[in-house]
Amino acid sequence: MNDKLHILLRRAALQSVTTFSPLRCSTNELLFQDSGLTVCLCPCPPGCKECCERCVGSLPWASLIATILLYMGVALFCGCGHEALSGTVGILQNYFELIKNPGELLDVFTIIDILKYIIYGLAGGFFVFGVLLLVEGFFTTGAIRDLYGEFKITACGRCLTAFLMFLAYLFFLVWIGVTAFTGLPVFMYFNIWSMCQNASLVDGANLCLDLRQFGVVSISEEKKVCTGSEKFFRMCESNELDLTFHLFVCALAGAGAAAIAMVHFLMALAANWGYLKDASRMQKYEDIKSKEEQELHDIHSTRSKERLNAYT
Repeated sequence: MNDKLHILLRRAALQSVTTFSPLRCSTNELLFQDSGLTVCLCPCPPGCKECCERCVGSLPWASLIATILLYMGVALFCGCGHEALSGTVGILQNYFELIKNPGELLDVFTIIDILKYIIYGLAGGFFVFGVLLLVEGFFTTGAIRDLYGEFKITACGRCLTAFLMFLAYLFFLVWIGVTAFTGLPVFMYFNIWSMCQNASLVDGANLCLDLRQFGVVSISEEKKVCTGSEKFFRMCESNELDLTFHLFVCALAGAGAAAIAMVHFLMALAANWGYLKDASRMQKYEDIKSKEEQELHDIHSTRSKERLNAYT
């Protein structure tokens, strides 16, 4: 690099030294000074700027932003939700003395295990779905259209875009439901956390946290922790309650972010579908126009031959 620079400087010096002093370089050039000689050189080869602009312009920014938001929301919901469920199991076992009964087919611990498997499925499924939506966004950009042509994209792309729009709307409703469902443990833990924060104000009152109120255990079982008991103070002083509560809050935020990402995908897919629809109509128009021009050309050629034959 230094040898090439010195060669350029020598060539510039041989041509004219006075033309480079004083010198002001443009925004896309670099200023080099050597032995009193000042030269402006472009760091990029010719055509690099146009190439970069084309690459940046061909990126599906709407789909890319929606994909990043979807992955962030799903990762936040799955990771924090999984750890929050594990923390809930520890709280139930340590402070409410709730154990798993082998005879019961569907207890709270089984439900928590089912929710964990659902989280695993959501993580894998939405990773694949995000890749599909991002690929669809790339195949509706100008670079791919120039490479494969309009007809190939509009022929199969419209059906794919319409199907992805249906899935995005369906998953948007699913994430709205997941957000509402995640708000329930947040509300429960917020009540417990508020009682722990205001423990000094409820010393005279006999308040209890009964799991039967939340449907965790059956009516015949009595699993509760009261404000004046040692278990209540140990639970409030432990990090499990505070950490589990904030993990559920983060999971709620992740579910909301995933729902917003579905809205972004719906807008991007609707715009892509409209473009593909217009492109299909334009393709039909171009086909009809080229056919008519070909017919006119054939008629003109035929008449020219007839006139030439009549002249000869």
